[in-house]
Amino acid sequence: MEIWHNPTCSKCAAARTTLDEAGVPYRLRAYLEQPPGPAELTEVLRRLGARAWDICRTGEPAAVALGMADWPRDDAAEPRWIAAMVAHPELIQRPILLFDDGGALVGRNPVALDEAVRRAARDDG
Repeated sequence: MEIWHNPTCSKCAAARTTLDEAGVPYRLRAYLEQPPGPAELTEVLRRLGARAWDICRTGEPAAVALGMADWPRDDAAEPRWIAAMVAHPELIQRPILLFDDGGALVGRNPVALDEAVRRAARDDG
């Protein structure tokens, strides 16, 4: 699996620790240094079963400056959200775990991380 992470994020550190303790192999992607393009972010949203605003950190200074909290949340507005997140990757929620089987999840809590470990064990077994 690949993990989109921020090395200074405590939730990302928790995800790495949980996966390390379970012996789950992964690749790290520092997405602030290697940001996704619009097509890649759109594909990750599809894999997550999410809309752009579902994984947008609207409290970040860039989001506040853009007024994103007031942006429409509909099909017509989604490209605008994606463009903002590509231009300001710090707006993308983290960590995002991209499974080799095509699935994905946001690993911000123990329940999600437990699911990641279960999926990795199932894929290996």
